[in-house]
Amino acid sequence: MTETPPLAYATCSIGHGPDDTLPAKLKAISQAGFKGIELSFPDILAYGNELLGHQVAPDNYDELVKVSKEIRQLCQSNQLTVMMLQPFAHLEGWPRGSPDRDDAFNRAKGWISIMGAVGTDLLQVGSTDIPRERLSADTDNSVIEDLRELCDMLDQHGHKRLAYENWCWSTHAPTWKNAWEVVRAVDRPNIGLCLDTFQTAGSEWADPTTESGLIEDIPRETLEKQFQQSMRELGNLVPASKIYLLQVSDAYKPSKPLATDDTTEGQRPRARWSSRLRPMPYDGGYLPIESVTKAVLATGFRGWFSMEIFDKGPDGVGRRDISDMGSFAQQAMRAMKKLLDQCSE
Repeated sequence: MTETPPLAYATCSIGHGPDDTLPAKLKAISQAGFKGIELSFPDILAYGNELLGHQVAPDNYDELVKVSKEIRQLCQSNQLTVMMLQPFAHLEGWPRGSPDRDDAFNRAKGWISIMGAVGTDLLQVGSTDIPRERLSADTDNSVIEDLRELCDMLDQHGHKRLAYENWCWSTHAPTWKNAWEVVRAVDRPNIGLCLDTFQTAGSEWADPTTESGLIEDIPRETLEKQFQQSMRELGNLVPASKIYLLQVSDAYKPSKPLATDDTTEGQRPRARWSSRLRPMPYDGGYLPIESVTKAVLATGFRGWFSMEIFDKGPDGVGRRDISDMGSFAQQAMRAMKKLLDQCSE
């Protein structure tokens, strides 16, 4: 590989105890050699509570901007770029004029002000998982119109960009190709893809509700062929300029199949899987993450690779062996380098 991608780490993916403050997270991430972060909104809130000495409301954007300016200084002192603010959810597809849509765009305005304060030009938006019956009757067009509106808002506030991610439990865009079709239809220069090894393999190859951990609607041989064809298509179809980052994680195969209903913890099965059973590469997962990574590299993309993991152990109840953030961040760096080495051969 002639050009090594810059490496980032999501702040939501390290630290689990009360002493794991944002300053401590940033120090561990920086000392491990990462050059950037995905800044998670809950980390802004938590640091705001610590900094200001009271609970900061998630819509108190005046206070959140003050906190974000302090975070910007922290990142600069740790020589870290705030690569992206995340995760913005439930933006697109609401009925026009509805309170839900108004709330979504009010949040967007507030988050854009945070972006300016913290010094990032990139906002991650996950493809919505709101049930279709609550969305606009013309969901497809509403999704496109809403994302165009957000793109225009971002452009008007310092030429900021939108990274659109296919969440594998999404209502309308669970696959990379679904998200790519949305990005193409939005047709704005400041929208691109947030690709993810977990979300890609987790939507087209794996299924946490089956005994095998794989999609079982078709024969295994057909599944493998279809997945590899999809990866070839990704590598050939998507311009590198329309990929804004690749998030990296694997997944544990659940010890027993997850319940198929949407009422368990109020989440769809793949969302429950995503939130707790996502280790770093080469740490017990089973997804074909190297195939996804190779496909992304085949596009010519050499931008940010970012570690985003949610690892509560193979049983999903927590890990006691990852309390030391420094060593955990160093392990993540080794895993990221191994992934790049394996995929550059």
